Amino acid sequence: MEQVFKRPHALVDVSEHYCPGCGHGIVHRLVAEVLDELDIEGKTIGVAPVGCAVFAYNYFECDMQEAAHGRAPAVATGIKRVHPDKVVFTYQGDGDLAAIGTAETVHAAARGENITVIFINNAIYGMTGGQMAPTSLMGQVTQTTPYGRTEQNQGFPIHVCEMLSTLDGVALAQRTTINSVKAIKETKAAIKKAFQNQIDKKGFSIVEVVSTCPTNWGKTPVEAMKWLEENMLPVYPLGVYKDKE
Repeated sequence: MEQVFKRPHALVDVSEHYCPGCGHGIVHRLVAEVLDELDIEGKTIGVAPVGCAVFAYNYFECDMQEAAHGRAPAVATGIKRVHPDKVVFTYQGDGDLAAIGTAETVHAAARGENITVIFINNAIYGMTGGQMAPTSLMGQVTQTTPYGRTEQNQGFPIHVCEMLSTLDGVALAQRTTINSVKAIKETKAAIKKAFQNQIDKKGFSIVEVVSTCPTNWGKTPVEAMKWLEENMLPVYPLGVYKDKE
């Protein structure tokens, strides 16, 4: 019998630690599928973040490097400059990329570093217990905003793709999600383009994936997906914010 669906070679055959309903597992598979399809696993180096995806180095068959909190773009820059023939990507959450790592992200993008960034936006700090993230929504209740995020106290959410799209060094800034089969396919296509951009030496590419955090949102996986659709997507519209063809 012909096998038509299997685990990607670039994805390690182990159980992942993520909570039920978390989007990390889906995106991990998509990245691995892209590495397989582009036949670049053996020349790829990934940079893992601090956060729920801190153990990403256990899940990809390619070489992986752990970075200090928020510093993945800086570490990726160093790796890429020393090994320009390698394909280098970072995999980061919103607290890692858009809070403590804001400067590293913005300046790597401004310099047009030829790296690929996979950014998971679930509007909350996951690993550390559900504190407010830069991407948390107005009115969202978190461990550090028990009465909801307000304009006066915490300010407004940061829209990463919109912000980075203003920088000349950015080749691709695209926001996708994983709330349906169609959306997952679109996310994979965006990730593949981001890696192809690096192979073609086009510069900095970022794919932002709007995802879920059922545990810290206090919802079931099904409720979390509905909350994403009803609350996150209106605030974080999907689409291509920059594409330097």
